[in-house]
Amino acid sequence: MRQSGVANVAQLGEFDEIIDARSPAEYAEDHLPQAINCPVLDDAQRAQVGTLYKQESPFAAKKIGAVLVSRNIAGHIERLFLDQPRDWRPLVYCWRGGQRSGAFCHILRQIGWDAQRLEGGYKTWRKHVHEQLAALPQRFNYRVIGGATGSGKSRLLEALAAKGAQVLHLEEIAAHKGSVLGGLPDEPQPSQKMFESRLLAALSAFDAQRPVFVEAESRRIGSVQLPDALLAMIRAAPSLRIEATLAARVEFLLRDYHYFLADPRWLIDKLEHLRNLQSSETLARWTALVETGEFSALVGELLELHYDPLYQRSQARNYAGFDAATRIATDDLSPDGIARLAEEILAASG
Repeated sequence: MRQSGVANVAQLGEFDEIIDARSPAEYAEDHLPQAINCPVLDDAQRAQVGTLYKQESPFAAKKIGAVLVSRNIAGHIERLFLDQPRDWRPLVYCWRGGQRSGAFCHILRQIGWDAQRLEGGYKTWRKHVHEQLAALPQRFNYRVIGGATGSGKSRLLEALAAKGAQVLHLEEIAAHKGSVLGGLPDEPQPSQKMFESRLLAALSAFDAQRPVFVEAESRRIGSVQLPDALLAMIRAAPSLRIEATLAARVEFLLRDYHYFLADPRWLIDKLEHLRNLQSSETLARWTALVETGEFSALVGELLELHYDPLYQRSQARNYAGFDAATRIATDDLSPDGIARLAEEILAASG
């Protein structure tokens, strides 16, 4: 058994369980991959102890804190860990690797488990994430999938992954489809910190000897932002451009954004975000199309008047390989058509 009781970020893979001892709110903002939340103080208790510390005395806060921490740790052990064998090895962390994780780790070690505390806690993890996201993206060769809005790029990435390709699905990690209408109705976006942790986990799983397929994204995907090093590598990489017919794109978007049809008011609210980019007359016409259920006409106009001009300007300005991109034409963005596109791309990529 290691006697120090302290581990570092490089040793994360050695443990059977990673325990986040911070409050639920801290955990929800971001946490180490695969960590489970076992707070030694919940959000209300943490506020209670902090208030006592400031308004009465550190001694009063520590007394109440000790009661709450002991009770909570006992509950976690009873509920989650009683069946663990003697050779079970958990890693515990809190914000700085101090009192909260230290108390939890001490009790686990007294039981007989080789529990370790993460040195520096979550702050060390964040430093590690920043360092890795500055260096790791440069190790890979990217193949950028481009194409105007509605070309099925995200679904194409999924089809490539299903056929064994390495895929960095940034919109999936960001829980957003990347446009003003791209928010998912039942899935909030992760925080910037959580996005970065998930991104690092995805990059860490790749083989540098094989290409990584990725969509041509803007710097921001909804509310989160791509790291500079990754964005620079993607923008300099060779591109494949899907050139789908307008009719195919309209049909695809109506299928892929099916939740628009169930909540027209949500769609009208989203269109309001375009008020500084489109005239009042245009927005009024689009609102009328929503209200009368003429979604094919609406999507066609959105593509021709808003998304396609925006795409042309953005890609030509930001992607070095835009003009030289390998172009793949299609009039079929059905699931079978996208599967055939994936096969064609993989064959062309060797």
